[in-house]
Amino acid sequence: MIHSVTSPLDERLDPFRWRDRQLASKSDRLETVGAGLFVAEGDLVVERALRAGCIPQALLCDDDMATRFHSQLPHVDIYCGNEDLRRDVTGLGVPLRAVGLFQRPPLRDASELLRTSSRIVIAESLDNPTNLGAIIRSAAALGWDGLLLSAGSADPLARRALRVSMGTGLTLPFARLQSDTALHELLTAYDYRSVALTPRDTGLSLHDYSVAPNEKVAVLLGSERDGLDAETIFHATDMVRIPMHADVDSLNVGAAAAIVLYALGPHANIY
Repeated sequence: MIHSVTSPLDERLDPFRWRDRQLASKSDRLETVGAGLFVAEGDLVVERALRAGCIPQALLCDDDMATRFHSQLPHVDIYCGNEDLRRDVTGLGVPLRAVGLFQRPPLRDASELLRTSSRIVIAESLDNPTNLGAIIRSAAALGWDGLLLSAGSADPLARRALRVSMGTGLTLPFARLQSDTALHELLTAYDYRSVALTPRDTGLSLHDYSVAPNEKVAVLLGSERDGLDAETIFHATDMVRIPMHADVDSLNVGAAAAIVLYALGPHANIY
């Protein structure tokens, strides 16, 4: 049903303003049956959420988008407002044509994700949602199968992460490790070659590094601030670095991830 709204203070629009912690608590984000909400910002992200099978709770749109989505979702509340109203509600400074409020999908099982994949990205304590969103977009675009998150990593469905990933966080399968999970044991159990990305000179140059055809690969990425944990590096199959020039010590983790995921992806020229 389409509802015309004229005031940005209309209480029905409050959920579109909510921060991530209001949309989904920590326990919601760990729920295997699906709990809490997320916000899809932009008509492309809304469409990807719908194609991914996510359940819409409400939409905020311009006139054209409201009519378009109403034909698909006749029983969903669709609020229609002018540019100033939509700009005010999103707080982004731009009047997005569509914003969607969705129910969060169930969290996947880490073991099942590893069992059914051959190219996995692992984010360890990667708490910056912008960096995580960029990594997710690269992983989806370059043919990787899924994302495995440590307990301290950001939420792929956080507003900023989902916006930066352009909604690919809804199509790239992801799972979250329990804090007491021994990652190296899990990777060994599913026959993964684990590749720890590092700026250290002790790492193998990516230029000279390759993986065998049909070999299962997990790329390990740490935070901008601290990098990977020493134990994670110790248990990794290999440490790999991207050679730097001009006295630059490293790249942003999102940029570095794109290079490595391309070099070691399923369509790389290996052997």
